Amino acid sequence: MSSDHLQSAERPAGSAEAPFLELLARGASAEAYEQPVLIARAEGRPTERIAALEAAKAVALRVRSELEGRRRREAELSALFETAHDLAGLRDLDAVLRAIVQRARSLLGTDVAYLSLNDPARGDTYMRVTEGSVAARFQQLRLGMGEGLGGLVAQTARPYVTDDYFKDDRFQHTLTIDAGVRDEGLVAILGVPLTLGHHVIGVLFAADRRARVFEREQIALLGSFAALAAAAIDTANLLTETRSALTELERANEIIRDHSGVIERASDVHDRLAELVLRGGGVHDVAAAVSEILDGTVEFSEVAPTEALEASRAEGHAVRHKDDDWIAAVAAGGELLGALVLRGHPGLDPVDQRTLERAAMVTSLLLLARRSAAEAEQRVRGELLDDLLDARDRDPRLLRERAARLDADLDATHIVLAARLDGAAADADQEAAARRRLWSAASHLAATRHGLAAARDGGTVLLLPLTAGDTATELARRTAGHLGTAVHEAVTVGASAPVRDLVDHLDAVAAAYEEGRRCLDALRLLGRSGDGAAAEDFGFLGLLLAGDRDIAGFVDRTIGQVVSYDDRRGTDLLRTLDAYFACGMSPARTKDELHVHVNTVAQRLERVGRLLGADWQSPARALEIQLALRLHRLAAPTRH
Repeated sequence: MSSDHLQSAERPAGSAEAPFLELLARGASAEAYEQPVLIARAEGRPTERIAALEAAKAVALRVRSELEGRRRREAELSALFETAHDLAGLRDLDAVLRAIVQRARSLLGTDVAYLSLNDPARGDTYMRVTEGSVAARFQQLRLGMGEGLGGLVAQTARPYVTDDYFKDDRFQHTLTIDAGVRDEGLVAILGVPLTLGHHVIGVLFAADRRARVFEREQIALLGSFAALAAAAIDTANLLTETRSALTELERANEIIRDHSGVIERASDVHDRLAELVLRGGGVHDVAAAVSEILDGTVEFSEVAPTEALEASRAEGHAVRHKDDDWIAAVAAGGELLGALVLRGHPGLDPVDQRTLERAAMVTSLLLLARRSAAEAEQRVRGELLDDLLDARDRDPRLLRERAARLDADLDATHIVLAARLDGAAADADQEAAARRRLWSAASHLAATRHGLAAARDGGTVLLLPLTAGDTATELARRTAGHLGTAVHEAVTVGASAPVRDLVDHLDAVAAAYEEGRRCLDALRLLGRSGDGAAAEDFGFLGLLLAGDRDIAGFVDRTIGQVVSYDDRRGTDLLRTLDAYFACGMSPARTKDELHVHVNTVAQRLERVGRLLGADWQSPARALEIQLALRLHRLAAPTRH
């Protein structure tokens, strides 16, 4: 027996944890923690001493487990940080993806890790990176969309795990896939989706050649690596697009250099436009700069003479319009974005003409960049609202953080609005384009109002804050008018009642959306297309539309003043109203029912008129009042 063990066994019972602290300090294996207890038993130590050692051992093992867990988490975070660092300095996409797959395999401790990507051109998916694979056929697999475990992950956009691949019938087995998996000897497989926006672009896998149960933390870790892989692919795509744009600019420079006599001037033009773009200048800044260079007046216009604009677009050059104007189409990818118009300049030499054309190209790049940024923000706002509607993310802190980045306050009182176009589209393409315009206009409105917007159910849903002194009805009408003006079509908007504490009650957002949709449908059925309204605008019909069936609110709005008057004065106006309607609105029969003089009935009804308004006996108001009286009577406690 070693001297260390003898000294440990001879210590008093109060220091039972000492040997275990030494084991923790030197990072001993879990089996070593049994030694102090075994030694004490072998030496015939008292029961109390052995019990103390057992208790200290249990605590030490828990501490050891916690330390190991922390070391593991530190290793995971370190790997994620290193991968993010690789992504930040992305030069070679394959190298980054290989690093991701290698680190995922290492941290999950699996035999194999691999990544597949979808190939839209061929309509299948292929193996992009493998780590730990030994079978050539497996490394070269190509499989159809929806096949295998990866197909299930891509179809559902959710992680899937199988403990035994060949015994799992949740996904479609094929001879090709099964042969490759069998060659590799895989048994347990975990797959997580690689997503860009709402689209699955591939799957990241971790697999073992033996049966294994993947823990939730391991699934989450692989999902984090998948998110980094998707970001790397997206970054590479953006770099490719940027290089393409830069190639176009270089081609423009080559054309300018062909004119040796004016190289300096053309270079100056290019430098000024490039500097303007790098400074973050906008379309009108480009127009002002070109105006100075060409010594004329250049304007950007979304509307220009059709014939000249189409000629410029078709030829790819600036064309003369009338005698003194020149028009250069601003277009990208076949889409016409507007035109640069040079006014009062009858003659242009080739360099000046190319200057105007290059300015049009830079303008198109700026417009596309601005649109891309706006669309990215719109997608983020839409994804947050989708999560609120579907109650996907129930962590209030994360929801508030996501909203704060979009300058939205989820703790404020909000209104959920359902908006839809009412014009009939000629075909499916026109209808889709109209919906995109509506979504774009709604997203812009939401951004300016510190709210959220998303496309949903063939229309658009908005979550807008309700300001002090405003009502759901007024907000719905303003929104209908704003969107209708923006898309040049009638837009109908249904609004919910105010929603409070929506972060803590996520289901309330979905319920409010359904209420807004019912109001929207009611407006269209009533022939009020292009208008906006809330449930409270429909009187007692609002009870049928409201998601929370605010009966008390309806009764209070309809006969609340009469109820309060009776409570304060001890009068019988409610009873008189009940009798009056029960007697067919006849004062004579009412006085017999109540056993009072007819003048008393008349006086009471006059008081009712002063409380409810002069039109209280009109058919529509009378119907609402009778319904409110019955609901009030049903809601009142039963008297014995």
